[in-house]
Amino acid sequence: MTQPIGNPSHIGNLDAGQLGPQPTYLPDDHPDVEAKTRLDAGEEALDVAAALPASSLAWAILANEAHQEGRLVDSYAYARVGYHRGLDALRAAGWRGAGPIPWSHETNRGFLRALYALGRASGAIGEGEEAARIEDFLRSSDPVALDAIGAGE
Repeated sequence: MTQPIGNPSHIGNLDAGQLGPQPTYLPDDHPDVEAKTRLDAGEEALDVAAALPASSLAWAILANEAHQEGRLVDSYAYARVGYHRGLDALRAAGWRGAGPIPWSHETNRGFLRALYALGRASGAIGEGEEAARIEDFLRSSDPVALDAIGAGE
C-alpha cells in the first residue's frame, strides 16, 4: 500500500529546505585568512604558498599568474594543488561531497577561486570533459561564484 505524500513543505519540525546538504563554511582560522592578509599587504603569492601550503587562495593566485603568462601546465598544477587543499579543508569543516559552498563567506573564496582556475586550466590544456565537470561543480557550489570570479571580484 502506498500513500501519496505530495510535496510537503515541512516534515516533522524540519523545513523542506533543511533536508538537503547544508552550506559549508570554512573556519575563520583557515590559512586563507592569513594568506589574504599577506597578499593584500603585497607579499608574493609564491612566498605565501610556501609559508601557508594549505591555503587554496595562494595556489589559486599562482594559477592565475601562470595562466596570464601562458604557462598553462603550471597553471593547471597550481590550481589542482589549491583545489585538493580546499577539498581537505571542506571535508574537515563537515562537507560530505555535496551542498553549497557559499561565495558570500570570504574564507570559502580561495577554494572557489582554485576551482575556477582548475576549470580554466583544464580547458586550456584540452581537458574539456574535466573543465565541464568543474564548471558544474562550481555552479552547484554557488552559482554566484562563477560570475563573480569571471568579473574579477
